[in-house]
Amino acid sequence: MQSAMFLAVQHDCGSMDKSSGNSPKSEEKREKMKRTLLKDWKTRLSYFLQNSSSPGKPKNGKKSKQQTFIKPSPEEAQLWSEAFDELLASKYGLAAFRAFLKSEFCEENIEFWLACEDFKKTKSPQKLSSKARKIYTDFIEKEAPKEINIDFQTKTLIAQNIQEVTSGCFTTAQKRVYSLMESNSYPRFLESEFYQDLCKKPQIATEPHAT
Repeated sequence: MQSAMFLAVQHDCGSMDKSSGNSPKSEEKREKMKRTLLKDWKTRLSYFLQNSSSPGKPKNGKKSKQQTFIKPSPEEAQLWSEAFDELLASKYGLAAFRAFLKSEFCEENIEFWLACEDFKKTKSPQKLSSKARKIYTDFIEKEAPKEINIDFQTKTLIAQNIQEVTSGCFTTAQKRVYSLMESNSYPRFLESEFYQDLCKKPQIATEPHAT
């Protein structure tokens, strides 16, 4: 629902640009729309952080895990542009990237990648098998609810691999999805106004010296 609202704002903004010309009033309206869009980004990201910080229920009503998400400094945020891995290694950066993908209706890519990361860390053969089946039904099989965009050969290979589950069942697909995000969604995220805002250093107000 939030994604739909986000895109609706984008659509309205585009329509306004086309109809209002280049008058001072139209420039003011565009700036106001940009501020609204940026505010929506921050609100949605805050909501996302609060609701995705922990996969399980909080114990004893504590919210300690939610407090692990600390807004990065401009210098830390700028590191995300150096490598895709830098972004994924940051809890705040990962959450921001997930929110961005959600706004573009392609969050299945990062969700699949994260599911694979969790899958590879699983030690129990029973859990490994059940997780493999869930990943396959959620992301791989035809008309899966979060079907990822991979070629038929890779899908066939996965279907064969999960007959005898190993931690490497989804390695090929995970690499393809990683490459897709790195070359496609990641550059767009770095160009987003939300990310650019995180990288801005706060301006220090200075009082004029008395003469």
